[in-house]
Amino acid sequence: MPGLLRGMAKTAAVVGTATATRNVVNRRMADKNVAAYTSAVDKTYAQQAPPPPQYAPPPQQQAPPPQRHAPAPYGFAPPPPQDFNPPAPEVFAQPAFQPYSPPPPGYALPVGSLDEDMVAKLERLGALRAQGLLSDQEFAAAKRKLLAG
Repeated sequence: MPGLLRGMAKTAAVVGTATATRNVVNRRMADKNVAAYTSAVDKTYAQQAPPPPQYAPPPQQQAPPPQRHAPAPYGFAPPPPQDFNPPAPEVFAQPAFQPYSPPPPGYALPVGSLDEDMVAKLERLGALRAQGLLSDQEFAAAKRKLLAG
């Protein structure tokens, strides 16, 4: 038994020493990598000079457009230009909107306007068909009859 314990102790000592050595080497390499990365980044930023400031050209002064009339006092509209032609009176005689007229007799309601009762009846027909109580032909005929009126 003493030989076994001695062998285990030697193995533990060797493994412990190897682990400690590996940790020291890894730490040293990590420090070197950090230093190399930091110096590379510092060199890159040192080499990049900020771009020179670019300024827009100064705006050119333009003469204001000639005025056709004197500015109007606050709250009043300027007079119309000399070449202004008002619309004919017939334009103002027509109504601005058309009065409501009901849809023509053959007009079908949009699909989204089905009332809740019809939707419930259609769902009931679908459930009967799903249960096998209605054939496809019977379902189609009942649905057509329900949607027709």
